[in-house]
Amino acid sequence: MAIFKGAAVAIITPMHQDGSVNYEEFRKLVEFQIENGTDAIVVCGTTGEASTLSHEEHLDVIKYCAEVVKGRIPVIAGTGSNSTETAIYLSTEAEKFGVDGLLLVTPYYNKATQNGLYAHFKAIADSVKIPVILYNVPGRTGCNLLPETIVRLCQDVKNIVGVKEASGNISQIAKLAALAKGSVDIYSGNDDQIVPIMSLGGLGVISVLSNVAPRQTHDICAKFLEGDVKESCRLQLEALDLCGSLFCEVNPIPVKKAVSLIGFEAGPLRMPLSEIEEKNEARLRASMENYGLL
Repeated sequence: MAIFKGAAVAIITPMHQDGSVNYEEFRKLVEFQIENGTDAIVVCGTTGEASTLSHEEHLDVIKYCAEVVKGRIPVIAGTGSNSTETAIYLSTEAEKFGVDGLLLVTPYYNKATQNGLYAHFKAIADSVKIPVILYNVPGRTGCNLLPETIVRLCQDVKNIVGVKEASGNISQIAKLAALAKGSVDIYSGNDDQIVPIMSLGGLGVISVLSNVAPRQTHDICAKFLEGDVKESCRLQLEALDLCGSLFCEVNPIPVKKAVSLIGFEAGPLRMPLSEIEEKNEARLRASMENYGLL
């Protein structure tokens, strides 16, 4: 049984102006997502600036998210690290908070071999009982988790159930689907590839777009799952320009600005991320206006 089907939001972490986590605004964002049909929440992922949260903050945000959601939809905690020991610590602590699953990014910077990746993910998954989704995003990590390794992990390790595929390589994802024969829950990690990946057997998306357009992102997936592929494709193409603008600078720089533009106090980014450039903010505003968000 999949942890979720449809659209999960890779939720931002709102900050106060002093850089501390704004928990009250985080609660509002969670409620906004649930009210607008989001199928699951991924907390403390890339979009949530997990890499610049302290371990204490990281775990506090996960715990708070689980407490606010109260089982209404699945909560998936980002607990990956380029240190296996750290990832095990974060994962075992997150499990205690009652989250429904974990999202584990490939180890960044140290660029493990496929055998190293297998051992890394197996060790983390073996330390917990809840389901694990792998996260392949080579553009950020310098490390590509190959289809053969993903299938091997899902077949060998009972609680490794799927992958968030953000390689952008449709041929690689097609190969994964062919090798997996249904043994891997595949989720798009790119908002502009939801329908293409679902057409290969994917179950949905872990989405940046959902931060500002939760209902629309949910509907792209829901229409596809209902069999209305034509409408799903129309909605996907309608969102394409905004998807591009949300990545006109490195994520989550544009999406935090976008969340602010729709009325939430997203707050500043933590260094080394910087505020969006003026020309890119103008592009983002225009895309949001064209999409009907402003």
